Amino acid sequence: MSLLNILRYPDPRLHKVAKPVTVFDDRLKKLAADMAETMYAAPGVGLAATQVDVHEQLIVIDVSDTHDQLTVFINPEIVWASDEKQVYEEGCLSVPGIYDGVERPKQVRVRALDVEGKPFELDCDGLLAVCIQHEMDHLRGKVFVEYLSPLKRNRIKTKLLKEERENSRDKKKAAAVR
Repeated sequence: MSLLNILRYPDPRLHKVAKPVTVFDDRLKKLAADMAETMYAAPGVGLAATQVDVHEQLIVIDVSDTHDQLTVFINPEIVWASDEKQVYEEGCLSVPGIYDGVERPKQVRVRALDVEGKPFELDCDGLLAVCIQHEMDHLRGKVFVEYLSPLKRNRIKTKLLKEERENSRDKKKAAAVR
């Protein structure tokens, strides 16, 4: 297994819409395993393939404290969502250090395939419901900051671009010293 590079907002590749998975092979299993390793190392509770520049409908999630309840969702779809909403403070591995409240359905039922291509349904609430909806947004090319006001979104974009420039400058300085 290997760690994958996580795209950072506002990278335009985060806005690509993922295609359904049609082939269930060793490549797909390796991708899911690499995504899980990347998610745990980040550390995070969910990761969509879009975030690692693979534009296929694949998500890995583990909201457990013990990191031993990994679920892989392939071609996920929400087949039911509660009318009751909740606001949850969300963060994202593609938008490091930024957290804000997003309103979503409190409960959802998701239908998906596992890495073998077997279908399953799962009723989700709490953090799991938030996470599945957040990651499915990635598959549609949407990042959670797009739920925020244009002013907040622009401030976040400016902050992350500034951090990226500073990190790049620091790396160049370090390379020049060698």
